[in-house]
Amino acid sequence: MTAGQWRDTILRVKEQLILKNLPFIKILPSWAQELSYKYCSKTANLYVVHGNIRDFLPHKMNEGEFIFVKIQEYVSEVLFGNRDVIAFYDRSSGVSFCTPEMRKEYLSTMRERKPDLTDADFLSNDAQKAFSLLEEYFLLQIPQKKRIVLIIDYAETIAPASDVARLSEEDRYSLVTLNRWSHEPVFTRGDVSIILLTENLADLSPRILANPSTVKVEIPIPDEDVRSQFLRFLETKGNLLLEEGLTPERVATVASGLNLTNLNRLAAESYQEDRPISMDYLREKKKEIIESEAAGLLEFLDTDHDLSLVSGHDFVKRRLRSAAKAIKQGRLDVLPMGYLIAGPVGTGKSFLVSAFAGEIGVPMVKFRNFRSKWQGVTESNLERVLSILKAMSPVAVMIDEADAFLGDRNQDGDSGTSNRVFSQIASFMGNTEYRGKIVWFLITCRPDLLPIDLKRQGRAEEHLALFYPDTDEERVALFETLVRKLDVSIRKFPVSELLRKFRHEFSGADLEAVLIRAKLRAAMDARTFITREDMEETMADFVPPAYPHEIDLQNLVAVLECTSKEMVPKRFQNLDRGKLVRDIRELKELLGERE
Repeated sequence: MTAGQWRDTILRVKEQLILKNLPFIKILPSWAQELSYKYCSKTANLYVVHGNIRDFLPHKMNEGEFIFVKIQEYVSEVLFGNRDVIAFYDRSSGVSFCTPEMRKEYLSTMRERKPDLTDADFLSNDAQKAFSLLEEYFLLQIPQKKRIVLIIDYAETIAPASDVARLSEEDRYSLVTLNRWSHEPVFTRGDVSIILLTENLADLSPRILANPSTVKVEIPIPDEDVRSQFLRFLETKGNLLLEEGLTPERVATVASGLNLTNLNRLAAESYQEDRPISMDYLREKKKEIIESEAAGLLEFLDTDHDLSLVSGHDFVKRRLRSAAKAIKQGRLDVLPMGYLIAGPVGTGKSFLVSAFAGEIGVPMVKFRNFRSKWQGVTESNLERVLSILKAMSPVAVMIDEADAFLGDRNQDGDSGTSNRVFSQIASFMGNTEYRGKIVWFLITCRPDLLPIDLKRQGRAEEHLALFYPDTDEERVALFETLVRKLDVSIRKFPVSELLRKFRHEFSGADLEAVLIRAKLRAAMDARTFITREDMEETMADFVPPAYPHEIDLQNLVAVLECTSKEMVPKRFQNLDRGKLVRDIRELKELLGERE
């Protein structure tokens, strides 16, 4: 569709709605309605549109009929198609206009005003020159009652998130100009609107964002309904190959987290390869695309196992199975916002969480390091990750070593970045809109170091703790589970005898290491199975790492964190809470830790 056909189509739709006495704004998506309402209130000149701005945007033409266009066309034609002047600016292309007529009118007017300047000057990509000339032109048009829109793309390159002292002269000029325009009374009365486009708010100058005259509107990653409409649109164009029995609606359901550009690319690659999209192909591509979109900040975890491969921890497994049942029944309202999984090293905390994801059949992602030494990049990375999580729901999110990873509200030495990041995560975790849709798992062996802000009700509400096997039966069960997990072939013998003979306090990680070493001994002897002798010699040689004070401390803080007595091993159940706190304090002093 050409630009002229596109404009004619939009005008035709508006005319049809007027004839039916229906407001055009009602067929717009919620973000566009918000922008339109703010504009119609005539209380603001400056708008920041952020989020999923590089995507195709859907516009409903008639009942069941949609077209999909990029944001510049959407804003200029759908939202402001009846403006008299629609100008564009970005650092690469400079100044341009929505139509050739608008461009011609601008150049003609400015040539008369500035005969010593060339067309290249009037259309310059130099922000100082471009903004100065555009402002002069706008002021000439206001007395003629012309309605004006200036759309500035890649706004973060015009007014970046940085200290004013570090900005270049051009950037300082742009920042002051935009702030001045945001509350310029002549612009408000004269119907002049400035729209800044940026993917992440964190990339844009906080002085603009904090300005009370600035209106911020987010374009979300498309939901299931929009994805379904887009796939049906591709199907009608003959550009979508689906495996037999697979429908656009089913693909849209599984493609949570992908935007329309991603789906278009996936469909195009499938079409070029002459390979119909299957569920396996879709999941593989989804993982690849989201990890790429997240720029390495999220990692998909393969969860091909469930809680049946977790030995012991019966109380914890019952709790998680109840949660899985609630998810499958659609009772998201009864789920906790998140879980705190505590316990000493080697108890299988991460494995338990990934097994839970396998139990419920939803994707699980793990936070990777999103922090950067460059100012503003950390906040921008986090904003991008949280947007992807919202779009991926339902999703489980694992944060390992949460006490070190998340930091707290009181960290110093990084110009407040850690404080802002912590507040952003805490606020997002506490948003009840995502209850049951984004399930958080904070994993740590030191829950006492995790800020109370994250452990309180409304965030990581359910506190579960894992401990080393407490009885011979538990140790044998753990051993047998690890044999299944590692797919080890082993000759039958009474394992309990060996475990009693070697009285180490084996963790799951310790026993797994023993089995791997025994398997190596068998392989060196050209055998595919492990014998009692292999196990006995390996266990006799094995020396578990000795961190007695650290392990004692990790056990005690996990006990203190438990929200149910049934989780606690018998040897800890009758401990007086006051004594428990004193013992923890003594161990911390012994280890040289400060309170």
